[in-house]
Amino acid sequence: MTSLLPMDELLANLEDGVRRQYQQLDNPALVGIRTGGVWLANRLHERLGLSEPIGELDISFYRDDFSRLGLNPRVRPSSLPFETQGRNIVLVDDVIMSGRTIRAAMNELFDYGRPARIVLATLLDLGARELPVQPDIAGQSLTLPRDKRLKLRGPDPLRVEAVTLSDARGGESDQ
Repeated sequence: MTSLLPMDELLANLEDGVRRQYQQLDNPALVGIRTGGVWLANRLHERLGLSEPIGELDISFYRDDFSRLGLNPRVRPSSLPFETQGRNIVLVDDVIMSGRTIRAAMNELFDYGRPARIVLATLLDLGARELPVQPDIAGQSLTLPRDKRLKLRGPDPLRVEAVTLSDARGGESDQ
């Protein structure tokens, strides 16, 4: 396994990529996927000096394993305090692995309106895709052994923890 960068470096890499996208996109909006993606979107909001509030998605009802996992007791409504129709969306998540969380987030976004473009930003890209979903921006790309996962803990301080597969089950996301 490649060594994990320190959190300040991961955040700086993510911020640099999002800043470049914000300069290229017309009227972008920042949306975080609960929970870790919202923590990161809040950090990016601060670091980039944005004035428009961030959007928050709770994808619990959009997951393809909802019937197997049941309702997460911490489900809260999503909040998109802006129009998504025709808008450039920067979608933020903590860790991407299979791509299923992102698929669920895009399904929910489209229920609010059809964005002009969705740019995916993630702190960590673990690369073990089950779906053809790739981040546009990643703080770091890593390859892990099959029995390992990385989880973002926070919000203060933000930190990444390595967990074994048996410990990772029952978490909030399948990454």
